[in-house]
Amino acid sequence: MNMAEFGKQYDVIVVGAGHAGCEAALAAARMGCLTLLLTLHLDAVGQMSCNPAIGGLAKGHLVREIDALGGEMARAIDATGIQFRTLNTKKGPAVRASRAQADRRAYQDYMKRVLEDQDNLDLKQGSVVRLVLRGGEVCGVETMDGLVHSGRKVVLTTGTFMRGLIHIGLQNFPGGRAGEPPSVGLSEHLMELGLVVGRLKTGTPARLDGRTIDFKKLVPQYGDVPVCSFSADTEVVSGRQVPCYITATNYRTHEIIRSALDRSPLFQGVIEGVGPRYCPSIEDKVVRFPEKESHHVFLEPEGLDTSEVYPNGVSTSLPPEVQLAFLRTIPGLENVEIMRPGYAIEYDFVDPIQLLPSLEVKSLKNLYHAGQINGTSGYEEAAAQGLMAGINAVRDLRNQEPLVLGRDEAYIGVLIDDLVTCGTTEPYRMFTSRAEYRLLLREDNADRRLTPQGYELGLISEARWKKFSFKMEQVEKGRQLLASKRLLPRDGEILSRLGVSDLKNGVSMSHLLRRPDVDVGTLADCDEELSVLPAAVLEQLEIEIKYEGYIARQREMVARFRRSEDIAMPADMDYLSIAGLSTEVREKLDRVRPLSLGQAARIPGVTPAAIAILSVLLRRK
Repeated sequence: MNMAEFGKQYDVIVVGAGHAGCEAALAAARMGCLTLLLTLHLDAVGQMSCNPAIGGLAKGHLVREIDALGGEMARAIDATGIQFRTLNTKKGPAVRASRAQADRRAYQDYMKRVLEDQDNLDLKQGSVVRLVLRGGEVCGVETMDGLVHSGRKVVLTTGTFMRGLIHIGLQNFPGGRAGEPPSVGLSEHLMELGLVVGRLKTGTPARLDGRTIDFKKLVPQYGDVPVCSFSADTEVVSGRQVPCYITATNYRTHEIIRSALDRSPLFQGVIEGVGPRYCPSIEDKVVRFPEKESHHVFLEPEGLDTSEVYPNGVSTSLPPEVQLAFLRTIPGLENVEIMRPGYAIEYDFVDPIQLLPSLEVKSLKNLYHAGQINGTSGYEEAAAQGLMAGINAVRDLRNQEPLVLGRDEAYIGVLIDDLVTCGTTEPYRMFTSRAEYRLLLREDNADRRLTPQGYELGLISEARWKKFSFKMEQVEKGRQLLASKRLLPRDGEILSRLGVSDLKNGVSMSHLLRRPDVDVGTLADCDEELSVLPAAVLEQLEIEIKYEGYIARQREMVARFRRSEDIAMPADMDYLSIAGLSTEVREKLDRVRPLSLGQAARIPGVTPAAIAILSVLLRRK
């Protein structure tokens, strides 16, 4: 058999079975394409390399958007979560977010089982070292053992494995993750093909033996009751729920860390890669914030059938003996034993400014990148990119326009636009503050925003579509009920329950609900027709009515934003020759090659004056 003909002829080949790879492969297969998912290790599919949790601030929004488009992450965490909480409950609805602790092993097993059961999808082990090109276009991959798999589209989701280097103290060794080899050769190959490759760093804390922790000294943190699931497909979360625990570092902890900085690879210049700004190591926090007397540590169980505990907040690459010493100064950890030491890892990424908004590489037709290869951090950011890369690979095979979500449509749109417009020089993490229209991009309306598109793509089942349609009918019914039902001053008992004592004339329930002290739950308790509406429907009604004015203003902003997004930039525009622009602006425009005037305006360093010049040129054309 000719090596180029090894195995099947695939429509889509996905390299890497982390969170990005799983979503990319599932999306392509579910859309009807014959798909191959290649991974370095079949037992590490869907592995949580760092903290055993899904969701969090802005990340919970991404998970619900993935679910609304038909991705798998939300269903996976619902099936394997061991504690669910809603964060920022005392703040506005735009920044409320869901987070769940996962049973790490159960999550992996769930995801591998889903992949193995999926039609049109082959899961195989192999280390990709080269892309196969024909006529300047990617048409397959070659593995370390010389096998060539042919594919019409290739999606790279290599995580932290490209030239991965693990640091523990001043010792370092190649690795893509603790106990696993790195990907060797692919990074150099991408550079040979002309792609700009950079170096980043991330890290993880030690894993602790829960049998050696004195939990009586710690503050327990329980999950929400009732549990609120991530996926619209989940009827009820049935898994056993457990608490996390809170403790903190102290003066003694910080002294031990300061005394060992001469053995820190981070502070001795051994690590070259740029680390995450918003998730620094404990030694970085101690040095950068000397005025802080303590830092919180959240002890998170790794699962129901293991004694391993993840100490969130003390990521470190100090030597193991230093890790043990400073951990034992923390209340509750005086006799703790380390099961796995913490470490830092350096890895290669490809500057995402080289991508189209579809996540296809501009200079290499048929090649897509998703996840940490694009400079992002976090499972949720990776999964969102993987889903979009898989979708767009299939759409291009069918000669369809790519699915590109706007900044006003989804956090996924904000994420990808930030990456392809601005690039990144440090691990990118999603925050609600990155979304200028975040009041429109809430968790509660992710289904309304994106489920119709997921259904059109073929990723949402008929049963799910009927459920969604019924919910939308219920929302409209509730809106009409609230607008039509009126309360009068003589309705004293109901008004008393609502805490309203100053009513002079009759008003609609919608009008009353705009008051900050009136909630929809109490209104529903007072009305039989409202009381039968589901909690999710009532929540959406309350938010949309209470924040109606703010939402209207954001929609006006979106309309202005859309006007500039609709002004296309010519693909052949010669930016380097435009008079009136500085050399810096011309070079940045030429490097990004924006698709619209709006995207051009978001390129760092492109001034309003430059946008005005471009506008004049476009009008002349």
